[in-house]
Amino acid sequence: MEMIKHYNHINKYGADNGMQLDILEPGHIIYKMVVQEKHLSSPNTCHGGVIAGLMDSVIGTAALSKAFEENNLVSTVEFKINYLQPVNLGDVLVGEGKIDFVGKSTIVSSGKIYKQASNAVAAIAIGTFNVYPLSKRQEVLPDN
Repeated sequence: MEMIKHYNHINKYGADNGMQLDILEPGHIIYKMVVQEKHLSSPNTCHGGVIAGLMDSVIGTAALSKAFEENNLVSTVEFKINYLQPVNLGDVLVGEGKIDFVGKSTIVSSGKIYKQASNAVAAIAIGTFNVYPLSKRQEVLPDN
């Protein structure tokens, strides 16, 4: 997936937060991230916005990896997240995203984030993504 290599190159948010992407197949991805001090909102506890940002990446990249098959991109329309348990400093988080529905102009995907050490699910979500032609954002790809 050449397009995903380009995505990883331009994804400054993921790089800044130490997120590692693995695409199992188009529409099914894994993202990993270690909770760092900069992610804390109180002593030893990760900020919910960090989990939401990771989740947007998890379900969004699942949608994006599928959209790339048709030379399309996606943008987040909405997503709902449920926080199931706290996340702490040093936790290795694993987010798994999968496609639930592919339509003409939208993709729906869902995800879960769990703590690698305990396999305990920390958050779940579902989201809707707008699909649009790559040609509308050609400037995001590097010159060949």
